[in-house]
Amino acid sequence: MNPVAGDPLASSESPLVIQSAVFVTSAVAPQGYPKEGLPEVAFAGRSNVGKSSLINAILGRKKLVRTSATPGRTQTLNFFRINDAFLFVDLPGYGYAKVPQKVREQWGPMVEKYLSSRKELAGLVHIMDLRHPPTADDVQLWNWLQANGIRTVPVLTKADKIPRGKRSSHLHAAARSLGIRSEEFVVFSAVSREGVGELWGKILPWVSRQAPSSTSTTDNGAPS
Repeated sequence: MNPVAGDPLASSESPLVIQSAVFVTSAVAPQGYPKEGLPEVAFAGRSNVGKSSLINAILGRKKLVRTSATPGRTQTLNFFRINDAFLFVDLPGYGYAKVPQKVREQWGPMVEKYLSSRKELAGLVHIMDLRHPPTADDVQLWNWLQANGIRTVPVLTKADKIPRGKRSSHLHAAARSLGIRSEEFVVFSAVSREGVGELWGKILPWVSRQAPSSTSTTDNGAPS
């Protein structure tokens, strides 16, 4: 692994020096997955929740994962190699009604196949919006992940939109919806970089060579 600097739980600083973050490939089925055998961290969330912005923020990149004004545009699993040590996997966003029904029906099996069978999967970052209670789709995914024993960290993003004094009610509402403690969430903002260090503190143990897998367990942009 690459050098770690500073407190891994620092709120706005990455404890990992990002030396390279490169788009590898897009895939819709196992035969298209990378064959590198590196640990993988997946990122999931509803369309327009800020998933691409979160990935770019924690990597200190602006355009590695391209953001789009059109929710639901990502329709493949997009793989990125980080520091030649592990992969990030950007999963298609869910819950956007304007995406054609046929496309939405394809996404579920595609994502479920990856999550349930990928031995390199080390854990998943489940991204939700702090401003709103978790949607029915959010709760359904969370419950599925827990039922299938997939190591997951819940993140509430767009924290810069909510004054600190008003966050408690939003946190408790989200915690009730998922059946967890509010302290289990990482509160995150791609704008202020709040939560960057805390989120890395969750991810790094997953991708270290010593960490067990969960399911058995240059700046090149990707289509989004």
